[in-house]
Amino acid sequence: MSSSLVAVAYLGAAILFILSLGGLSNPETSRRGNLFGVIGMTLAVLATVLGPRVSLSAGLPWIMGAMLVGASIGLYAARTVKMTQMPELIALMHSLVGLAACLVGFASYIDTSIEFSGAEQSIHQVEIYVGILIGAATFSGSIIAFGKLSGKIGGKPLLLPARHWLNLLAPCCWACT
Repeated sequence: MSSSLVAVAYLGAAILFILSLGGLSNPETSRRGNLFGVIGMTLAVLATVLGPRVSLSAGLPWIMGAMLVGASIGLYAARTVKMTQMPELIALMHSLVGLAACLVGFASYIDTSIEFSGAEQSIHQVEIYVGILIGAATFSGSIIAFGKLSGKIGGKPLLLPARHWLNLLAPCCWACT
């Protein structure tokens, strides 16, 4: 599959993901939204597997292995999690989405197969920064949500000793650097 066809497939998958989110926001359209999500993910996976950057001997076994691990975790969770534990499971799985965003950003940062220059390099670095930042915030926030929902983290706020003095001194520290 050519790289331009892969780009079109990714664009189509992105549109289907957006339609999926819109459909999932309403109970009457949730089945259609779920179907859009499944079709979009299938399109994205096929575009990745059949694209020019994945070789059948080196890349395909890694992709198939990752899909097998993910399917195993999902099947185990679906069979063992009670309905009353569903909010915790969703928070935990959502943390994996944030972790995946961080790892994809890091992999894109260390990838040397494509060289960028000028504005392209700046845009690419900003994209990596934002992706890792949002992924890290999603990961940590979802882990905290899981802990609070499961009762492993208390609901009381964490208050630092001398926090008012720290807030008072913070601008001075920034000015000195």
